[in-house]
Amino acid sequence: QVQLVESGGGLVQAGGSLRLSCAASGGSFSFFGFAWYRQAPGKQRELVAGLTRDSRYTEAVQGRFTISRDDAKKTLYLQIDSLKPEDTAVYYCNAISSDPPYNYWGQGTQVTVSS
Repeated sequence: QVQLVESGGGLVQAGGSLRLSCAASGGSFSFFGFAWYRQAPGKQRELVAGLTRDSRYTEAVQGRFTISRDDAKKTLYLQIDSLKPEDTAVYYCNAISSDPPYNYWGQGTQVTVSS
């Protein structure tokens, strides 16, 4: 059973940067696709970045967030630059397998941006 563990969150001032990591264990890293979601207090979980053959970003993070993967380390990353207070949320990584079809989730890592 694959497990995903996020790390790298924290408290940072507006304008700062963080790199979130999502390490996979317990299986291969051969997923159909990956994504990062976030959930702010009182709001629904939203997709912020996706990665299959190419990367996609929600408009609010375009140009500031970069999703990437390191297959040798079995790790997914989210580089977050020019952080804004509205980026404050719990960030979750997501991996999608196609055979069998299944959605894997990490436990989340808190990102708090102070103004």
